[in-house]
Amino acid sequence: MSTSRPRLRLVAALAAAVTALLAAGQLPALAVGDPPAPVTGNATHFDGLGSPYGGCGLPQSELDSQDFLALNVYRLPGDYSSFPTRPLPPAQADRIGLWNNGLNCGRYVKVTIGDRCTGVNDGAPGQPFCRNGSWVADGYNGATLTMLVADSCGDGNAWCRDDPYHLDLVTASLNRFARNGVPVGNMYPNNWNNRHVSWSFVSAPNYTGDIRIGFLRGAQRYWPAIALSHLANGVHGVDYLADGVWKAATMNSDMGQSYVIGATTSGGTDFQIRVRDVADTLINNGRVYKFTLPGSCGGTCAAAYTQVSYTTSGGTGPTTSPTATPTTSPTATPTTTPTSPSPVTGCTADYRVTGAWSGGFQAEVSVRNTGTNPIAGWSTSFSFPGAQRISDAWNATANQSGQQVTATDVGWNGSLAAGGTASWGFVATGDNQPPTGLRCTTR
Repeated sequence: MSTSRPRLRLVAALAAAVTALLAAGQLPALAVGDPPAPVTGNATHFDGLGSPYGGCGLPQSELDSQDFLALNVYRLPGDYSSFPTRPLPPAQADRIGLWNNGLNCGRYVKVTIGDRCTGVNDGAPGQPFCRNGSWVADGYNGATLTMLVADSCGDGNAWCRDDPYHLDLVTASLNRFARNGVPVGNMYPNNWNNRHVSWSFVSAPNYTGDIRIGFLRGAQRYWPAIALSHLANGVHGVDYLADGVWKAATMNSDMGQSYVIGATTSGGTDFQIRVRDVADTLINNGRVYKFTLPGSCGGTCAAAYTQVSYTTSGGTGPTTSPTATPTTSPTATPTTTPTSPSPVTGCTADYRVTGAWSGGFQAEVSVRNTGTNPIAGWSTSFSFPGAQRISDAWNATANQSGQQVTATDVGWNGSLAAGGTASWGFVATGDNQPPTGLRCTTR
């Protein structure tokens, strides 16, 4: 029996999106706290995010990890009717599931495999889980995987309505769960049927670098909708600087990593933001991120996601005026000014494995402009230690000759301001072994 659930997400036109935002107003304050750790619930699986966005407001190709899951939108035991209200208003706070009106987007969850159902567990409304059977332990119990919250489960079945701790896991990750560092390899499909899992929220694993910012399809100066990713501890709010005052941005429906911001001056295309994490703390000690609506959008962004480079300032940011945040005050110039050094160019690359399974793995390469001048493009290279072969890559043009791999930006992510970052990822066959000679060059 398959427990895979299809998922479709309709993308509203710009006018409809604006109308929905106006109708919804500001999101209610955090209504659902983290569950006690760990909790146990039913696990189902689904094939992938809808097009172009998943529930958190990002295309699947832009996720930090391809090991991702969905949380329940509603807490409505026994109610399987259509319930289209999203986000739920404060008056319905008791109906908010652990999706938490999108506020748990971008967080990581450590999932541990539990007992398997020997009976029927089809999520039928009004029916018990694992009826005509029992929960039994087997050799897959205890396998773990850390997964990213990237989608929502609002379907009218018992899993998504009756079980507050239900998780919907992406199908491709089921055989990547590992015990003692070794992927289980063959839990799905023959040994799945339906499982219990225990889980808890955890910090982003092996976090390095800084956030990513991109504009969504339809974004323009009068509807600047952005998506944030590569978060160390989720996102619970975005502040934007407008006319010298910090204002709270409105979440884009309940897509918790997408916010509609404002420009520093009315109708402008320059933006400054600060980001708040799951603890409602300004990230990076209040770092201010400055960026511009990219020229590639031509007035309106046509791509599902257009990443932008940014510059940062300080760790406190302005409180009343955009002129209050230079990293060096204009009055702090020394009386004797040294000769300015020649501009420095350069970049670094970092490598991390984001998933592994029997016979293959997935990795990400992060690029940072370490110079004092912008760069127009970058290229990374490394050598595999064995017979590994790249089978798929995204956000870069990757070529492999023998063990040597070279990957070059794809244009839209090549231009990086000083301190700016970009990343590309790939799936490879072969043993998960670290590469050698990782380097980055600019152009």
